[in-house]
Amino acid sequence: MKKIHQLAFLLVLGSILSCSGQSKKTPTPVVAPPLVPLEDKKWSFETSPVWADEFDNEGAPDPKKWDYDIGGGGWGNNELQYYTNSTANSSVSNGKLTISAKKESMGGRDYTSARLVTRNKGDFLYGRFEIKAKLPAGLGSWPAIWMLPTDWAYGGWPNSGEIDIMEHVGYDPNVVHISTHSLAYYFKINTQKTAVKTVPTAITDFHKYRVDWTPYAIRGFIDDEQIFEFVNEGKSFAEWPFDKRFHLLLNIAVGGDWGGAKGLDPTIFPAKMEVDYVRVYKMIDK
Repeated sequence: MKKIHQLAFLLVLGSILSCSGQSKKTPTPVVAPPLVPLEDKKWSFETSPVWADEFDNEGAPDPKKWDYDIGGGGWGNNELQYYTNSTANSSVSNGKLTISAKKESMGGRDYTSARLVTRNKGDFLYGRFEIKAKLPAGLGSWPAIWMLPTDWAYGGWPNSGEIDIMEHVGYDPNVVHISTHSLAYYFKINTQKTAVKTVPTAITDFHKYRVDWTPYAIRGFIDDEQIFEFVNEGKSFAEWPFDKRFHLLLNIAVGGDWGGAKGLDPTIFPAKMEVDYVRVYKMIDK
């Protein structure tokens, strides 16, 4: 029935245009192109890092590779810490980076910590990102190894995306999360793409946290075991803003909407995340 009605409409329209001296040409209907699934080209990665920090210096993290986000204000999650660039909160020694959250007052906050970023010193579009780390313990700690967009091309969070290589909250010890967030899929509307794995020694031993990011998918691994996959649906930036450059972040938050959801134990401080290395391998394009 619908096709019959449409045909009748076009015939009437053609008659009207003819009487007014206009062309009888029938307008071409606009048809949306079919959604073509992306092809997984099985991209591989170079075997030598294109960017890395083995933390073989002493003192402050290498300023050629790392910068800092500084300040309090809750960071969008009602967090309790004030981030500093002090070696009291982030320092390198004996081949490891240590990020320390401490119970001390600064900037109107009762805790200090550090949030290291590679923004404008290490920005990447696709690649393999591998970090070996030991996580802090304690109720109220919220360490993360993650990525944010450098240019925010699609707008503010979550429009331009977020990649969480590792997240851990102290009230759920040794349970590690790998996630992605975008406008269509993020935690505030409970649609985030997430995988969870219990790593029995995450807070006592070093483990390798990794993300392989290609045009087709973001895949997450713990100790080389894949636990996460989010495939590009080929729709729009709302689902997949992951076609722009991102940078790395390492931090420990204190409390907050998630980290402090079950309270905070002030006796756990200083809470420390140790990082053995950070390595980034370039994707080999096809």
